[in-house]
Amino acid sequence: MALLVQKFGGTSVGSIERIEAVADIIIRQRQLGHQVVAVVSAMSGETNRLLALAGQVDDRPSTRELDVLVSTGEQVTASLLSMALIRRGYPAVSLLGDQLGMNTDNLFTKARILDIDTRRLRQELQHGRIVIAAGFQGRDSEGNITTLGRGGSDTSAVAIAGALNAEECQIYTDVNGVYSTDPRVEPKARRLTSIGVPAMLEMASLGAKVLHIRAVEAAAQYRVPLRVLSSFDPDQGTLVLSDEDEPMPQQNVSGIAFKREQALIFLNNCDANPATLANILELLAHKGIEVDVINQVNQKVGKVDYAISIPSLELREALAALSNTDQFAGVNITIRDDLAMLSLVGVGIKTNASISSQFFRVFADENIEVFIASSGEIKLSVLIERPYLELAVRALHATFGMADE
Repeated sequence: MALLVQKFGGTSVGSIERIEAVADIIIRQRQLGHQVVAVVSAMSGETNRLLALAGQVDDRPSTRELDVLVSTGEQVTASLLSMALIRRGYPAVSLLGDQLGMNTDNLFTKARILDIDTRRLRQELQHGRIVIAAGFQGRDSEGNITTLGRGGSDTSAVAIAGALNAEECQIYTDVNGVYSTDPRVEPKARRLTSIGVPAMLEMASLGAKVLHIRAVEAAAQYRVPLRVLSSFDPDQGTLVLSDEDEPMPQQNVSGIAFKREQALIFLNNCDANPATLANILELLAHKGIEVDVINQVNQKVGKVDYAISIPSLELREALAALSNTDQFAGVNITIRDDLAMLSLVGVGIKTNASISSQFFRVFADENIEVFIASSGEIKLSVLIERPYLELAVRALHATFGMADE
């Protein structure tokens, strides 16, 4: 008998009909003799509905109260799924974040899991119950409701699987695995049978939405076997492999990831001393603002210019943080909010010089201007104008032979 943690996203539980289908998936595992913890998201569209309600009250609502509000979406799903299972004769219990022992820090709307007290979870499993866990939420040390950020139910599931030493964490979604790129942009995208944790980390961090990056980080930390499957047509999906299980790659390039809504903040005429960039990043980190690329774009006597890319949704808060600080009073701040970030990911990219040359040749041949470029051990990233994103994705996909045969 194995212990499985199964996570079901918003589209998988988007209606009563879909919740009944999820119950079928869980029941099949119980009939095979397995214990199951199911982690659920809010029903599709529910979180956006709640956020819209908050926006009608206050265009900049309290983040603490936002967490109280949006956490109710998962509570609804968990209780409905439990009811569906109980009606069919399978004992089930729904548990919220505090009942799960999900302890987090107090960075509201973007909290991080500190630890999980598994006593209640283990007790329910020992009594033969299927546990339906509300994903995305926890409690801080003062008992406040916290949420883990969009996509945080994935993180909840992996963390629970790690804490319980589960056989596998299965992420059920509306796609049947991890693809070489978004099939909605490139219909010839190839499904990967497996991908290593390092490449999946890069794919997730660079915009691939099939897995939340914190979930992949947690899978690496807890060494949890992770599988991505479709709740609409379940099969073997894609297995995310830990380092020791990962075979030698058959090709250097794993996939193409992108972030459609990216902004650049230009900070011109900054003091050229080591503390300047540290101060900038500390301000943004204090607000929980994710920085994707940092470039020093110009240096003069005693002065330096920086270009920093962040998600467009966080531009307003970033500008407020930087503009309202005396230490940057003499800095000229300008922005571009019409960009997208596109990244090529694969083990061995840095050591294979021909990949870099082919990568940039694509942009030259398609006459697409590259504003900022960065590289790492297993990635190449560029910022380009947003209208050219889909053209660039398809051109790169063809150049590196990633099409499904």
